[in-house]
Amino acid sequence: MTLSPDLTETLARARADLRMGVGIVLIGESGAALVLSAETIAPARLADVLALGLPADLAITGRRAQTLKARAYDGDIARVVLPADASLRWVHSIADPADDLATPMKGPLNSRREGDAALHRFAITLCKSSRLLPAAVVVPVADGVAFAADNALSLVDATAAAPHLEALSPLDHVVSARVPLRAAENARLHIFRPEDGSEEHYAIEIGRPDREKPVLARLHSACFTGDLLGSLKCDCGPQLNAALNAMGSEGAGILLYLNQEGRGIGLANKMRAYALQDQGFDTVEANHRLGFEDDERDFRLGAQILGKLGVSQVRLLTNNPAKIARMEDCGIKVAERVPLKVGENEHNTRYLATKAAKSGHML
Repeated sequence: MTLSPDLTETLARARADLRMGVGIVLIGESGAALVLSAETIAPARLADVLALGLPADLAITGRRAQTLKARAYDGDIARVVLPADASLRWVHSIADPADDLATPMKGPLNSRREGDAALHRFAITLCKSSRLLPAAVVVPVADGVAFAADNALSLVDATAAAPHLEALSPLDHVVSARVPLRAAENARLHIFRPEDGSEEHYAIEIGRPDREKPVLARLHSACFTGDLLGSLKCDCGPQLNAALNAMGSEGAGILLYLNQEGRGIGLANKMRAYALQDQGFDTVEANHRLGFEDDERDFRLGAQILGKLGVSQVRLLTNNPAKIARMEDCGIKVAERVPLKVGENEHNTRYLATKAAKSGHML
């Protein structure tokens, strides 16, 4: 029957469940586990988890473990043993660094050393792709299929699904229409929809760029605060407008608007990072304390969209060498890097300096 969800659709359902605080069941080569997001788990469900009397863990990333001085025996993740009397406040204090400075001593934290961490690692990856904090309550269950059925929970084959989380979902071109802009009246907006049910992405095409020559292009990551609100904490809004103006002046170009807010961690986590910056941490340190890497974006999206638009070579408006490298890796020739140095002000000077010093931005 084709009425049943396939693996991609099951993963989309699992992400929605985690965001709503509903548990899912993962099955893998080493067994099965009940998984709930540490961010969205409700007090009643935490109580039910503890009532199972099983050896539960709170899985966190190695970055977060380093902040908490917890042992990450599995390298990139740590399996912190969930105490039998754990409270929701305790779970949140381990997952969320909001009160780290006020309450620096979280432990002692006991990290699990024995056993396979594959399901814990998959759970964190799934939380990240759900735009949640990268932390999950993980409880081994004897019969994953039966447990999922008895509790009406989504069941995910982690072994089969792992490659899907690493692979880039195919993008479908949904529609395009003319949208006159201040920067260029001859503009069209293209909508691309991933088949995995994640965020849509957009391409603003100015004029009719000649595909036989390098196209003036920009990969612009969504920034609600900078692009829409005019935030002075970053240079995103000025970069967006400057790129569109440059394309309008030349009469042709393509700007990709990729919904990868906050370097791919989502708006809520971006605001958490901002709150940490208010405590004195720089943008990279804030990401690490939250449990994320410096940059969680996937620039393969840009290469895929450019390919669907028939573009194989670009003059890329960017200060970020990682974008250039990724385009080249994906078969998009970067004939020229066009600098885009705009938007510096007294509120973002440190932010820009950190991007240059720690992320290699050419500023």
